Amino acid sequence: MTIIGNRGGTNIGGSFERAGVQLGLDLQMIEPREAMEAPNWLRRFNWYFRRHRPTWLNRFSAKVVESCARHKSEAVVVTGISAPNAEALGQLDKAGVKVANYLTDDPWNRMHRTPWFLKALPNYFAVFSPRHANLHDLRALGCKRVSYLPFGYDPELHFPEAPSNDEQATLASDVLFVGGADHDRIPICSAVAGSGLSLAIYGDYWGRSATTRPYWRGYADPSLLRKATIAANVCLCLTRTANRDSHTMRSYEVPAMKGVILAEATDDHRQMFGEEGALYFRDIPEMITKAEWLVAHQPEARQMAERAHARITTGANTYRDRLETIVSACLNQ
Repeated sequence: MTIIGNRGGTNIGGSFERAGVQLGLDLQMIEPREAMEAPNWLRRFNWYFRRHRPTWLNRFSAKVVESCARHKSEAVVVTGISAPNAEALGQLDKAGVKVANYLTDDPWNRMHRTPWFLKALPNYFAVFSPRHANLHDLRALGCKRVSYLPFGYDPELHFPEAPSNDEQATLASDVLFVGGADHDRIPICSAVAGSGLSLAIYGDYWGRSATTRPYWRGYADPSLLRKATIAANVCLCLTRTANRDSHTMRSYEVPAMKGVILAEATDDHRQMFGEEGALYFRDIPEMITKAEWLVAHQPEARQMAERAHARITTGANTYRDRLETIVSACLNQ
């Protein structure tokens, strides 16, 4: 088996690799960042003027075909909007290799949309998406086997880790948000900042907004993420509107780390956490009111976190479970 995905941080490719080892699979890992490597000017040219095309798309795709043949892989799992191209997928199909894509981003999101990948998608043996909004589009595009498969968590990365007393003093916040500064998220975090609640933000691009810059703490490695989650009184679970999400990776990571959840009121979130494991909000005023209640009622909030943790961690929601689903679909059809 071959996994095409990146290692490091909370990349799902790395989680799939660890899961594959646990399952006893004979696997190899190919990192698609190889297809992007180039001087900055060339990468920017390809991104902006060649519509998000990886610099070495064709060369990398040929490498995947050759490597799978040498490894004698029966199945390939690709994570996200990634090489190989349509031609390589066709070659793998002729060789009897089942290739599945775990579609971690919405390929119709204008930030990710790229012609070469939309051309490649119908050539996959199976496509799994963690968003319901993709399913009809994928079938209309010509994808033959389309399934909903939510995000999950990695038990080696996402578990409760209490900060030391000194770390607690540094990391403490009323409200924590981890994720990118999507345009629709800035008003939400700005409202928290303006409410008098203390705010901590980790993720990309928050320094570009004058209202959120003072609360941006940079980037969190997995250990810092675990400690900051415990140190916060409230963890915001927001979706990505541009991705048409009803939940995100963070939706599983927060309860796995025993964070107190205040989540957007989506069907996915309610199904995941139940009515006893989180509070939900439909607009900014409701979010502020419920965040203030959680901060003022920490014993009750921590009991909610315990219930959400138990619900997620006993519900077959690891990336090992997700990988088993994908591999089974490839090898048993």
